[in-house]
Amino acid sequence: MEWDAHVEREASRYADALARLPQDPDPRQKQLVRAAMAAGGAGLASLMLGRGEEARNWFLQSAERYRESWENAPPGSWGRLLGMLKARLLAHDDAGARADAEWALAQSPGAGGSPIGTYAAVLAQLVLGSDEDAAIGAGALIAEDDAAFPADVAEALVSLAARDSVSYAEACAAVLASFEEREGYLEDIAVADTVIVLERLAEARGIASRPASRLLPAG
Repeated sequence: MEWDAHVEREASRYADALARLPQDPDPRQKQLVRAAMAAGGAGLASLMLGRGEEARNWFLQSAERYRESWENAPPGSWGRLLGMLKARLLAHDDAGARADAEWALAQSPGAGGSPIGTYAAVLAQLVLGSDEDAAIGAGALIAEDDAAFPADVAEALVSLAARDSVSYAEACAAVLASFEEREGYLEDIAVADTVIVLERLAEARGIASRPASRLLPAG
């Protein structure tokens, strides 16, 4: 992968999104999501280049744009909360992740029965160390059809909540394999970002499996 080219492209997309940010609420929230996704893409590409501080700055901007977009978002836009929390974890911003997790849970993402909303709630609970609550939501995700939510991610979340290192390692490997087998990636950035996020949560529980892959940053 030409990671430098990816950083340049995503940085350009981010700048363009902010330069053309409208005042009208609906197009504004859409443009903010576009900016958030571009910043996240630049962060992942920077991470693959080993530019940790540069990656961190991009992820922080991504988290901020996702949260900013929430004000005028359509009901049920739970993916924005998910994107925000993942960006905080990717940035290793523990304090910011906890603050955003508390705010995200105040929006009741798990109340409507949406798998993505439940996922956001579980992620927030894991960030806050509320593993018993996270276990309930993660268990509900396992009961979902694979088309609604990937079973391997659900299993990884359950294992994290239970702090089960063996089950977590198996589930994490399955999530990584699903990334390695796919043909398309968000923003065309071939990085197993979900695995990196899961590993951040696993590290906090002392059960990180530290897998290696061409889709993960070295080390």
